[in-house]
Parts: sequence; structure tokens; C-alpha cells
Amino acid sequence: MFDATTILAYRSKDKAVIGGDGQVTFGNSVLKGNARKIRTLSNGKILAGFAGSTADAFNLFDMFENILNEKKGDIFRSVIEFSKKWRSDKHLRQLEAMMIVLNRDHIYILTGTGDVVEPEDGQIAAIGSGGTFALSSARALAKHSSLEPVELVTESLMIAGDLCIYTNQNIKILEL
Repeated sequence: MFDATTILAYRSKDKAVIGGDGQVTFGNSVLKGNARKIRTLSNGKILAGFAGSTADAFNLFDMFENILNEKKGDIFRSVIEFSKKWRSDKHLRQLEAMMIVLNRDHIYILTGTGDVVEPEDGQIAAIGSGGTFALSSARALAKHSSLEPVELVTESLMIAGDLCIYTNQNIKILEL
């Protein structure tokens, strides 16, 4: 895993939530603390988050949204097509980057090596350097609390921010 950010996505019965921290680092220096690494796509029907270089994020978000438009918002068909294009581009596949995309029905982790991973539980996914901290926290909170989805994602990212030096606690949240 590369030193990047922390993105956490959570799906409940009726909600989809994604959150990300705001820290941008270069080596061992913090360049910015309030970056926005998550966004809505497909007229607000899809949530997406990115871990990796900022310039790469814009390019990949745009590429994925174009595919979503071509596939009329079908998230499954879009992630498969996006994965093929990302992997087949000799420059893009070299990126140390990952994405999470989700709607109320599905959640996927995408990489430039062609991975399209739907988490085993279909409920929680995390990427970035603080991803394992956020994922562990979210699993524990989902199992042992009655937090609302937005609160669960926020608290899990705050815990990751306490533990990961590449993650801060300037949390941004989007929900469907």
C-alpha cells in the first residue's frame, strides 16, 4: 500500500455513505489539510472516493463518469468497463491509485491492475494508508453499536486519523 489518504464507504439497508480525510502529503510533509477526495457522480446516484495523486484522481473520476453515462448509470457494467480501460492504458495502470464506487445496492474497490472487488460482506470498504484502521473501526462499530451510517463512517475515519500519520481528521462525508 502507498502512503496516501483514507477513504471509507458503508452501505446499510437504505443508505450509502462515503467519507474521506482531507490530508495531502508529499513524502513526509503535509501539503494540504482540507482536500476533497470524494464526490458524487451520475447525477448524484453514485458515490466515489479516490486514494492516490490528485491529478490522477481528476482524470480517473472523469473517465469513470463518462463510462457511467455510456452505460446509463449501471454501476456493475461501468466498473467492469472502467477496469478494462484503466488496466489497458499503459500510463494509467502504473498509477499507485485506488477507487471506491458505490450506490445503495453495490460497493466496489477498483485498481489499475484490473481489480474489481466487491467486499465479502457487501457493506464496508476502505482504501488508502489508513484504510485498514478505518475498516476495522467500521466493522466493530457496525457490529457493536447502533450508530447511523454517517456517524459510523465519521467515527471510523476519526479513529483512523488518530492512528495513521497520512490521515487527518478533516473529514468530508457524502451520502445517498
